[in-house]
Amino acid sequence: MEHINKAGAAPAPKTRWYRQLYFWVLTAILIGVLLGWLAPTAGIAMEPIGTTFVNAMRMLIGPIVFLTIVGGIASVADLKKVGMTGLKALTYFQVGTICALVFGLVAINIFRLGEGVNATASTIKTTDAAAKLIDAGAHQEWWQFLSNIIPTSLVQPFIAGDILQIIFIAVVFGIALNAMGKLGAPVLDGVQRLTGVMFKILGFIMKAAPLGAFGAMAFAVGKYGVSSLTSMGGLIALFYITSILFVVVVLGSVMAFLKLNIFRMIRHFKEEYLIILGTSTAEPALPGLMRKLEHAGVKKETVGLVVPTGYSFNLDGAAIYLSLAAVYIAQATNTHLSIGQQLGLIAIMLLTSKGAAGVAGGGFIALTATLATIGTIPAAGIMLIFGIDKFMSECRALVNFTGNAVATLFIAWWDRTLDADRVRRVFAGDVVEPVEVPEAPAPAAAVEPFQPADRHRAYSESI
Repeated sequence: MEHINKAGAAPAPKTRWYRQLYFWVLTAILIGVLLGWLAPTAGIAMEPIGTTFVNAMRMLIGPIVFLTIVGGIASVADLKKVGMTGLKALTYFQVGTICALVFGLVAINIFRLGEGVNATASTIKTTDAAAKLIDAGAHQEWWQFLSNIIPTSLVQPFIAGDILQIIFIAVVFGIALNAMGKLGAPVLDGVQRLTGVMFKILGFIMKAAPLGAFGAMAFAVGKYGVSSLTSMGGLIALFYITSILFVVVVLGSVMAFLKLNIFRMIRHFKEEYLIILGTSTAEPALPGLMRKLEHAGVKKETVGLVVPTGYSFNLDGAAIYLSLAAVYIAQATNTHLSIGQQLGLIAIMLLTSKGAAGVAGGGFIALTATLATIGTIPAAGIMLIFGIDKFMSECRALVNFTGNAVATLFIAWWDRTLDADRVRRVFAGDVVEPVEVPEAPAPAAAVEPFQPADRHRAYSESI
């Protein structure tokens, strides 16, 4: 394979446990939980620490996604391969989402936790925050994500952090840069250098991860407490168990097909998992996922295209939550759903879940849009689970992250570019040298020096 390089198999030198990032993040999470539990007021006051760290990480996501996609597309010799990779990824995402939806559907139909609640939709009181989400979901159309992909300006997506629009700009820019050939080589070289700078900044910010996890966890426990766990503990437990089974059975089977071990992969991403656990969102872990997958041997263009797209289209944890929550609300409000109607829910959720991609409160918006579309389940029923959503968000984010890691490895295998032996060594903790990416024949920077005559010819052709 083109990108295989020499790699040692010696075990990694042991770093003392108290110097490893995951130890400090885990310690910070535990301290945050204790503070929020024993001193709720002080825990709530820690919110700025958590939000500052998350905002600092989100600041890097747009530039890293843009630069990685542009660098990957501009470096390949055959753009058809990029298009095929994208098509394969979208196909895998749909199949994975269906499997996740079915898992949630089967779990709630077996245990039927909503029966006996006997909630009346007309008497359910909605808070202002919930009412806004319900209204947004009721007016959410499945096709809006298509029309919203194209931004109104080149700058706005980076300001708003709209990943889908950033992906669109990056793909167009990368294709144009690739088409310029050697004339675009200086720009490509700059993109590659800027990518290195962004990941260096990421390394600086990651040193503050323990503080971010502490602040976010202290605020969450201090504000929401654990009282909701007593009344809705069964639903929370069912969601967690179903999610774990999905990861082990479905995603584990995909990894076994690739002759890889999912538990070793999870251990390899332990720092990212702990950051997700502390901040309740998978976004801060996106740059780390991309960097580690590239180091494991997945080609840069595959990582740059599949991972950011998966963060909007491959949300396995959210899919389990949607199907489980929708049927739970139906059971709790004594709304009978036939098998056909429940299968119809899956078809609707495949569309409504995409319509809320990248939107604040997207899970509830997608759920409300689904209920509004099917028309038989009262949308106000989301208040039955509104109070415990915080306790489910960590699990959703963890499963989403795991699903995208597995998806990227599978797409790389599908493209016949996965160095499974290197991946196994990296996941096992062996010392593996960085991947040496060969220069692309056409747009690479070192094909020929850029001459003034080239600039004059390019200008003449443009007019």
